[in-house]
Amino acid sequence: MASSLTKDSVHPGTPGSEKTFFGHPRGLATLFMTEMWERFSYYGMRALLPLYLVAPSGLNLGMGSATAIYSVYVSLVYLLALPGGWVADRFLGPRKTVAVSGLIIMLGHLCLALPAAATFFVGLGLVAIGSGLLKANISTMVGHLYKGPEDPRRDGGFTLFYIGINLGAFAAPLIIGTVGENVDWHFGFALAALGMALGLAQYLLGSRHLSEKSDVVPTPLSAQEKAATLRKGLIWLAVAAVFYAAVGFSGHFTLNWALIPLTLIGLIVPILVIGRILRDKDLDGAERSQVRAYVWFFVAAAIFWMIYDQGGSTLSLFAEGKADNSVLGWEFPVSWYQSVNPVMIMALAPVFAWLWLWLNRRGKEPSTIVKFSSGLVLIGASFFLFLAPLSISEGGHKAAAMWLVAVYFVQTVAELTLSPVGLSVTTKMAPRKYASQMMGVWFLAVTAGDSITALVSNPAVGGVDLDRTGFVAMEAALAALAGAAVWMYRRKVNSLMGDVH
Repeated sequence: MASSLTKDSVHPGTPGSEKTFFGHPRGLATLFMTEMWERFSYYGMRALLPLYLVAPSGLNLGMGSATAIYSVYVSLVYLLALPGGWVADRFLGPRKTVAVSGLIIMLGHLCLALPAAATFFVGLGLVAIGSGLLKANISTMVGHLYKGPEDPRRDGGFTLFYIGINLGAFAAPLIIGTVGENVDWHFGFALAALGMALGLAQYLLGSRHLSEKSDVVPTPLSAQEKAATLRKGLIWLAVAAVFYAAVGFSGHFTLNWALIPLTLIGLIVPILVIGRILRDKDLDGAERSQVRAYVWFFVAAAIFWMIYDQGGSTLSLFAEGKADNSVLGWEFPVSWYQSVNPVMIMALAPVFAWLWLWLNRRGKEPSTIVKFSSGLVLIGASFFLFLAPLSISEGGHKAAAMWLVAVYFVQTVAELTLSPVGLSVTTKMAPRKYASQMMGVWFLAVTAGDSITALVSNPAVGGVDLDRTGFVAMEAALAALAGAAVWMYRRKVNSLMGDVH
């Protein structure tokens, strides 16, 4: 995509003479391209991941194991956003943290490109760590480009940035997925590494256009804190190394020795974090009440993401073996389904933004609770719709591709109803003390949802086939009931929210 940098005036030094990116600070172009290439690498690899895990030419795992690995990986990306924010706030600052994260992601994809199971899982870990570091900080740097919330260009800047995310997510399965499925899996992973390398290179070259605020470490660690943090980190690392060495040398190590602890961490950490905030004596009565209300939104969001993220695992693996992946006789790679959501997001997001404003002017905009409950009902409806292709496949036929496209369409509408509202309510209901940390708490809802999927699908724990009619119907009903429950108790939640609406 062209950078579209424009010159407002031929007279340097006069107001408005600086180069801009569609009228925005030039640093936005740097962050736009960085995020676009990072999302290109992330979503391209993610589109290939479940298919590679089950392929005879890949790791040749069962569907349950593949879904568990995929879900744990996605949950880790969002879980690691919390320590990613901490690294920037206490140690490196956002600009250096993003540079380091890009390098880690690139190295991770290079490990995935090597044809060995051991390096593959090392690569997954590195990409998860790097993505967590980057996710927590690059949006903060976009905000640094503007003169506070009152800058009229701020919302437009974030909209452009959001387009970069979806451009990368749209193109990745079409390019990386095609190469991975039709040429060689590891060439596809290597393309993801190349994408991140391009993003990192232009980030380093264009970083001079970023705000000086992005260099600041807001609350740097003292020398004593650094030493204590390093000591604790090395102790935990040594404990893990000794434990897994003992398990490995005894001949008992299997993949689940890593998967199950990570799954449990993804379930326990969100509970601990929210519990710690609720017990904080520095919060006043109104703030504590708002956090209790936020728990409703958090649980609802976890159920939502539990179903939504199966679009990349359960639906993709169903398409691999039980769908007719063709349009008018032209067959396309299974990974291309992962481009449906981002292109629909780009098409529908402006429509939803206009719709909420139109309803607001007439005093009819739905409340946050109604939007949330609608998102849950819709995500449940997407899995009720999924029952149709499941029934077709059980009859010995291959389901038409448009059934799956319809499922992804309903999920996209559900996402646009719930996700932006969730981000907004998180910032509104955050206690003053946790203003910057609450976005990480919102990401933990994704971690919790995917961890539930990993636990249920893992053959050593739940062992549930997630593409079976009974379980899909149960998940759909759970989401619909959760949406109805949120709506029924809306007055109670509203009273807890206080003056937040």
